[in-house]
Amino acid sequence: MADGAYRDIFYTAQDGLRLHARLYGQENGGLPVVCLPGLTRNARDFHALALQLATRPRAPRKLVAFDYRGRGQSAYDPDWRRYDVAVEAADIAAGLAAMGIEHGAFIGTSRGGLIAMALAASRPMLLKAVVLNDIGPVIEGDGLAQIRAYLERAPRPETLAEAIEIQKAIHGEAFPALTEEDWARFAAAIFRDDGGRLVADFDPNLLKSLKAVDLDSPLPTLWPLFEGLGGIPLLVIRGANSRLLSAATLAQMAARHPAMEAITVEGQGHAPLLETGSLPSRIAAFIDKAERQPSR
Repeated sequence: MADGAYRDIFYTAQDGLRLHARLYGQENGGLPVVCLPGLTRNARDFHALALQLATRPRAPRKLVAFDYRGRGQSAYDPDWRRYDVAVEAADIAAGLAAMGIEHGAFIGTSRGGLIAMALAASRPMLLKAVVLNDIGPVIEGDGLAQIRAYLERAPRPETLAEAIEIQKAIHGEAFPALTEEDWARFAAAIFRDDGGRLVADFDPNLLKSLKAVDLDSPLPTLWPLFEGLGGIPLLVIRGANSRLLSAATLAQMAARHPAMEAITVEGQGHAPLLETGSLPSRIAAFIDKAERQPSR
């Protein structure tokens, strides 16, 4: 327990790997929320949002935030090739089954949004609503190249204060809207203490999957996966300064999913911090509305 805010849940993947998730709130008959982080991120990214959604005076939610294999408190995979969206989607399904969660509203940041789309194709009854945070079926190559370059050359801070300053130096231009408190949460979720030194909280071998992507060729689009969200209430959040999800792609997504709702977050890039500004209340309102819609 962490001050009673959440419970640590450990479960076993189909291949025997020990995986971790955080469980917030209590079962109250409402639609649970499933939080899926970005490529190298972990469940801590959702802590502030989860606290807000789990403790709302009206319609508090049960939430689960996952650490993928090789991230956070989940075990590292001895084969880096299994750091794969399809494998991770199966891991999420296994975790939900272990917790007795039959369906929910999914919030996917970046990689998490790709996993949500994969689940819509393989296990569609799991998803009753989807929030895609700065991700879509077209991934801009220069944005992915920027992420890869940052991860490959990321400095190693010795203190959290140094980590905060490094993140501000790297991402500050894309995130002018963040406060000092926002930057502190942002940096604290990236690193863990390892014997008195800060280390990035993911398996370094995860970067091999990024290095395997040929950025000299156009990246494949994922429109067939996106089409699988057609019958599901959908909210897409885009950072106004995002280099991974373009405004043009967002417009195409809206054209193909007429019921889609969209939010552009000024002063943030890839990917917006979901606990900031009006985003928690707007996400909560979207899930409330989706819950009232007839089940498909």
